[in-house]
Amino acid sequence: MNSGVTFSLSAGRLRARDGQSDHVAPDVLLGHPVAWTIIRLALPNSTVMLVQVLIGIIEVFFVSKLGLDALAGVTLVFPLLALTVAVSQGAIGGGIVTSVARALGRGDAAEANLYPWYALLLAVPLGLSTTTFMFLFGPAIYSAMGGQGGALTVSLQYSSIVFGGATLIWTFNLLMAAVRGTGNLRVPVIVVCSGAALLLALSPILIFGGLGVPALGPIGGAVALLIYYALGTLAYAAYLWGHLGVLRPPRLPPRLSLTPALTVLKIGGISAIIAASTNVTLTLVTAYVGAHGLAALAGYGSASRLEFLLVPISYGIGGPVGMVVSASLGAGLVDRARRTAWIGAAIGTSVTAAIGLSAALFAPSWMSLFNDDPETIRAGVQYLHDVGPFFGFFGLGFVLYCIGQGTRRMSASLAGALTRALIAAGGGYVLLLWQAGLDMNFFAVSAGMMAFGLFPLWSLIRGIGFDPVQVAPKPRGSI
Repeated sequence: MNSGVTFSLSAGRLRARDGQSDHVAPDVLLGHPVAWTIIRLALPNSTVMLVQVLIGIIEVFFVSKLGLDALAGVTLVFPLLALTVAVSQGAIGGGIVTSVARALGRGDAAEANLYPWYALLLAVPLGLSTTTFMFLFGPAIYSAMGGQGGALTVSLQYSSIVFGGATLIWTFNLLMAAVRGTGNLRVPVIVVCSGAALLLALSPILIFGGLGVPALGPIGGAVALLIYYALGTLAYAAYLWGHLGVLRPPRLPPRLSLTPALTVLKIGGISAIIAASTNVTLTLVTAYVGAHGLAALAGYGSASRLEFLLVPISYGIGGPVGMVVSASLGAGLVDRARRTAWIGAAIGTSVTAAIGLSAALFAPSWMSLFNDDPETIRAGVQYLHDVGPFFGFFGLGFVLYCIGQGTRRMSASLAGALTRALIAAGGGYVLLLWQAGLDMNFFAVSAGMMAFGLFPLWSLIRGIGFDPVQVAPKPRGSI
């Protein structure tokens, strides 16, 4: 334990006392009006999320210059890599973010200072498990996804490199979560944006060769990614164990309690199911739309690019909302936690609804950026007209999912996500059997988004998770 250090909440500020000097922690979570706090944190958080998405696009862009087999092979790996990043960053990482915020909110610096060690404790076995799983089942998965010939060879080579270093991906994201839990999003922005700049320079050198480095081909992109995660991990470790921020983790491994680790895994496990169900839903919708022909598939694929942007934008808003809710509950400020939840839900809904309504209004202009085929444009316009007005429900559901991480009550969000997947799977299949039109498929997509938002909204209306009795459970057990 990091003995002798406590945090107290006074006049909206967190103050650490170690018996020798006062260290005033940033009051970004509890010391400002709710709306201002959310917006102030959402801007850098959204930047981190969007740049993370951009990193994947950078790799695909460079690899695409090597030909169709290279592009197809890396494309097969990308959804699984994106899922790994989503689970480590938003699911298990979300558990660490809200746990750090809650510990700081209730003034328990001793526990808060241990979460970087919990991050390492969880990252190593989860990373090794990811590596093992992909080595055992990756070939079958890529084959089932349609990989064959040269494309399958590339996917296996790329996968073996990038998932061979899965522990680096997990460590990077979980240490970043420990930093984010303090309300400091400036450091993640610096690390992630610097890494993106590094990849812009490093990826083409490793892929195509240059400066005395031999051309590695597609696997050069995987090597560049691992270098990015390795350097980023070192940056976060230096920041945390160098005691440059709020957290001051012991420099030697301490004795850790079992309960906080299990709490993080519980939050992260449910969050992982929600994240996976979102990916499954998009995959099923794509398959059902594809049954209506190549033009419909191409139109949906172009139009739904906007839907993919909803995730980083929604998490950019929802992540800070979850932090403030968790810190407020930890401090016993239940009214502030409730107010944060409602204001955050309103902001998330408004932003994503504005995107959807704009997409519906300017649908022909958006589609003309990607294609000039009349049937393809018609299908894409129909999707944006039918589904765009419901984007707000997705933003609402995602912010409420982050609030559920903060309150540690995620059953309503899980029910909404599973209902959405069920509507996509069952409803889409029935519509396919009935040979229903494309508009009915898109109606099912809209209905699924509504379920995703309305299930947890009912939970918020009832105030589930905002009971003061639930604040600050004491850890028991040890590992």
